Formats: sequence, C-alpha cells, structure tokens
Amino acid sequence: MSLSMRFKVVWNAKRRQLFCISSGLLYLCENFNKMEKETKDLEQIQLPENAFRELKAGEDYEPVMKANRVYPEVNVWSVTWGILMAVLFSAAAAYLGLKVGQVFEAAIPIAIIAVGASTAAKRKNALGENVIIQSIGACSGAVVAGAIFTLPALYILQAKYPEITTSFFKIFLASALGGVLGILFLIPFRKYFVKDMHGKYPFPEATATTQVLVSGAKGGGQAKPLLIAGLIGGLYDFIVATLGWWNENVTSRMLGWGVALADKAKVVFKVNTGAAVLGLGYIVGLKYALYICFGSLFVWWIVVPGMSLLYHDTVLNLWNPAIVQSVGQMSAEEIFKNYARSIGIGGIAMAGIIGIIRSWGIIRDAVGLAGRELKGGANATQQVERTQQDISFKIIAIGTIAVLLATFIFFLTGIMQGNLLFAVVGILLVAVIAFLFTTVAANAIAIVGSNPVSGMTLMTLIFASVIMVAVGLKGAGGMVASLMMGGVVCTALSMAGSFITDLKIGYWLGTTPRKQETWKFLGTLVSAATVGGVMMLLNQTYGFASGNLAAPQANAMAAVIDPLMNGVGAPWVLYGIGALLAIILTLFKVPALAFALGMFIPLELNVPLVIGGFINWFVTTRSKDAQVNEARGERGTLIASGFIAGGALMGVVSALLKFGGVEWSIAGSWWQNPLSELCALAAYLCLIGFFIRLTKKSF
Repeated sequence: MSLSMRFKVVWNAKRRQLFCISSGLLYLCENFNKMEKETKDLEQIQLPENAFRELKAGEDYEPVMKANRVYPEVNVWSVTWGILMAVLFSAAAAYLGLKVGQVFEAAIPIAIIAVGASTAAKRKNALGENVIIQSIGACSGAVVAGAIFTLPALYILQAKYPEITTSFFKIFLASALGGVLGILFLIPFRKYFVKDMHGKYPFPEATATTQVLVSGAKGGGQAKPLLIAGLIGGLYDFIVATLGWWNENVTSRMLGWGVALADKAKVVFKVNTGAAVLGLGYIVGLKYALYICFGSLFVWWIVVPGMSLLYHDTVLNLWNPAIVQSVGQMSAEEIFKNYARSIGIGGIAMAGIIGIIRSWGIIRDAVGLAGRELKGGANATQQVERTQQDISFKIIAIGTIAVLLATFIFFLTGIMQGNLLFAVVGILLVAVIAFLFTTVAANAIAIVGSNPVSGMTLMTLIFASVIMVAVGLKGAGGMVASLMMGGVVCTALSMAGSFITDLKIGYWLGTTPRKQETWKFLGTLVSAATVGGVMMLLNQTYGFASGNLAAPQANAMAAVIDPLMNGVGAPWVLYGIGALLAIILTLFKVPALAFALGMFIPLELNVPLVIGGFINWFVTTRSKDAQVNEARGERGTLIASGFIAGGALMGVVSALLKFGGVEWSIAGSWWQNPLSELCALAAYLCLIGFFIRLTKKSF
C-alpha cells in the first residue's frame, strides 16, 4: 500500500474518531444543563438539617420538594398503586387481625413497596407519587382498626341474642362514614400539628416512613444504614416472633425472687426486646419516653400493688359480672386489665378535654374561616404556597354537614327503627365524641406513634350505652345502636391518627396537602368495602362466636356492652381518678396525655421507649464536637427507622406464617424461664451495642 493510501486510511479513521468525539462533546454540551439539574436534584433529595428539631426565631422549614415547583403527585400510576395497596392491605390486616389477633401498621410496608415499584419502573421524580401511594394505601390500617375493634361484636352477641342482625351494607357504612368524618375533622388541625408544632412532637412512625421514602429516592450513602438496620432489625424480630430462639419479653419473673414478688406483692418488671420498639423509643426521644414510662410505672408499681393490698379478698365486679376472682387471686396483669387500665382511659379522656380547651383558639379560627368562605369570602388556597394548600374550608364545612346528615339517616332508618329521639341523640354523641377525641388521636400518634383508639372507643361505648339506656333504648337493639355508634367513632379516631402521620410525611417532603386530603377519601371508601367483605367472609367461614377467630378487641367490647345494656354500671370511680390525675398533672405542667398513655399501654412496651430515648441522648452527647453529635444523631434516626421498617415487614411475614400453620418455634416446656429470657436479655444487649456502634460509623 502506497504512502498516500496509508495516509488516507489513517486520516479516515482519525476523522471518524474526531467525529465521534465531537458528537459526544456536542451531546454533552446540549444535555449538560439537564444532567447538571438531575445531579443537583439527586443531591437535594435529603431532609434538611432542621427537619426534626424546633425552628429558631425567624427560621423556616423548606421541604425536599420545593414549594415553587410542580412535581408529579396524583396520576394514573400513583392512584392505581394506592388503590391496589388499600385493597391488599385492608384484606390482609382484617384477615390477620381477626384470625390471629394481630393488627399490623401498613404505612411502612406500603412505602417500601411504592419505592420498589417506582425503582423497577425507572420512574423519575417519583417521590411525590410515592407519598400519594402511601397515603391512599395507609387508609387500610386505619379503617381495619376501626372496624375490627367493634363491629365483629355484633356477630359475637348474635349467638346470645338472635334478634341482632347485620349486613355488608351496615358494616360498610359504619366504616366509610367514620373514616370520612375522621378526615374532615382532622384537616382544620393540619397546620397546627405539622407546621406550628414542628420539632415539638417526634412523630415516630412518620419519621420512619419518611426516611424510607427519602432513602429510596436518593439511594447511596443515605440508604445504606437504613438498609443494614432494616435487615438486622427484621431478622432479629423474625427470630423472636417466628423461630422463638429467645423470649419476646424479659421480666422479673425469670428469677425466683421476681416470681415471689409478683405473686405476693403484685410487682413486676417487663421489657419488650423487639428491635422495632427500640427504634420507636429512639425517635420518640428521652423526654416524652420518660413521661410515658412514669405513667406506666405509676400504674404497675403503685396502683396494681395498692389495689391488691386494699382489696385483697374482695371481688370487685360491680361493672363486670364476669369477674369472679378476688383482687388478691389475680395476677398483676389481670389487675391491670380489669381495673388499673381504666384509670388510663379516664386520663386520656380528660387530657383530650384539656387539649380541646387549650386549642379553642385554633378551633375558633378554623370555624371562623369556614364561616367567611361560606359567605363568599376569598379562597384561602389561592393565597398560600403549594405546600400549605388545604381543601377549602367551605368544602370541609359542607362535607361535614353532609356526612353527619348521612350518618343521621343511617342511624334513623337502619339502626334506630325510625325512632327520631334515638337517632338525634346518637348523632349528637357521635359528632361530639369524635370531634373531641380527634385531637387526642393526633396527639397520641405525634408523641408515641400508637393510637389508644381501643381505650377511647371503650369509653365511647360506655357513654353511649349509658345515655341510650337513659333515653329508653335497651337490650339487643341498644347493643346494635351502641356498637354501630362505636364503630363510626372508632374508625373516625383511627383515621384521624393515621392521617396526621400522612400529612406530616407530606409536610417534610413537600407534597400538596390538598391532593393528599382529596384522594384519602377514595382510599377510605375502597378500604371500607374491602373490610366489610372480608369480615362477612370470615364470619361465614369460621364464625366469630365459635372461638375460631381471636378478635380480642371485639370480644372485649361485647363483654362490656352486654351488661351495660342490661342495667349494670361502669368503672366511673376509676375513670374519675384518671381524669383528676390528668388535671393535677396539667397544673404541674406535666404532659397529661403522655402520662395517661403510659397508664394505658402495657409496661413492656413503655420501658423500651426509655431505653431507645436513652440511646438517643447517649449518642448525641458523647463528643465535644457538636457537628459530630449531630451527624451521629441523624445516623441514629436512620438506624431506628430501619429497625421499625424491618420489624414491621417481618411482623407481617410472621403473622402470615402463623396463619398458614407454619410453626418453626423451638419454644417448649424445656425452653422457659430463666433460659429463654436470659438469652433474650443477652440478645437485647447485643442489639443495643450494635445500634450505638453503627451510629459512629461513616457510610
């Protein structure tokens, strides 16, 4: 080949290379701004430094998704996935809650599924969509809790009173009307709880769900500690719940002197060794955890032993004829269940009343704004930024009136046999109690992540039964009326507590509240229909009255309402003691609701909150460098969120395995105290050490 030919070949090759390089450079130049923007967006997908602390004077919180930009939120993808999650988790939660007696929270698993689906589909800017999926799907847990705590009691009582009848339509309406009412009652309080009280409430479940959504959107270093903690926490809780390698609780009974102390003095100590509860305590923080635990210790170490000492040989069954043992013959747990817990119920009720009084200015302003809009005033949603736009108060006011009217018609025609007086009294009770306890449910979720809805519903049933008996509605008809009223109230309060979590997630991430609020109604209707169908199917298949279905809350409601509707009283003295205690605590500036929650929630679930809170204090105070402490605290929040997420997922898996008859537990007569609890204590100490060590590691 001649020199000229070789030169042409080389030149053509180089020319092609130069063309490719220049084309690539041209492409990079043309797309540089887009790539730079996408890179910056990825870097910005992280919670601001002030997400979990109180704001300083003049400081504002700027969410992940900026208020001056529009993001994908409500579309075919998010609504379809949200409805699918609502159906699946409503069916699963109702099925497992009634069959196994175990109710799981759906928000975190749904968030994980939403992140996984959007990642698999390679959807861009999916954070807003995932929030909507989670918000619609989370209706499942709220509606299920409201329904299965009360309405199966109708089937249980039906075995004793054949004249009691129910139907899918009644179950659906009670759940749907209650859920919609809870949404409408809560919306006026959104700004107060999620914005005005920013950093003052820990919002443990919302924190964990938000971390899942953010980590899933960002990936990389932020997802790594969450993933590691989720795997470790999930495996740990799975070993406890399914394999039974060690006990779920460590108690003072694992030692001989502890058994004697429990039997003679009715004094016990318990701590749940689960990873999820430990993570919950970290997010709650030491301050609130101490208030909650003090309330629990007051009941378990003062009230329970005190009642045994004072009424050792007395059978206190004035309000529950089923009690046939003397107080001294009962275990500490039985004394708590039959008597002491009622003090917590009274405290929660009074704390709610105090909260309403203190929030009267907020309520007045909300009502005033609604009144101005009804008169044709300016629409508030046009005067505020996107991330603070709520459904118009005019729509809320009209919607509330319409739902209360529909509930009244439902009571009048379907429950009260056309008696106008009974229907009027019933709707007034439902409206007042649901509105009164809405802030209690929101406060409880904001503080401890647990809604005492069963206690508030029990109080509702007692009040409703006493008042309905006073106006002349007794017997089987009164039982149906009270349970339906309780079902509406229970679902409303359950929805209010669940929804404040969704709204806080939206506030942190920067979604549009109005869109969350609007599509929450659809999720409620879908969940109510699913729960109604599953409940009727389970009753036809197993029969609630047969004992083949656990339904512990509904059985408790049936046991309480039966004697009430037949002229037997209620533990008013214990309620009164709790109410008086709440007033005294408030006067001494002690958070009465946190203390009362401790009196109601079992001891073993309160002590881990203090341990988790102590870990929070420990890891954020060990270094003299404030930035190091802050970084460790943030990693701790991710680890705690991973523990909660892993525990929640494995809780669902364990319940499904138990329901399917899969039994892998090694627990038996030979694996009891002290071996299983000593093993649990060792494992728990290792888990705490792992938690602390992981906060010091850089990712």
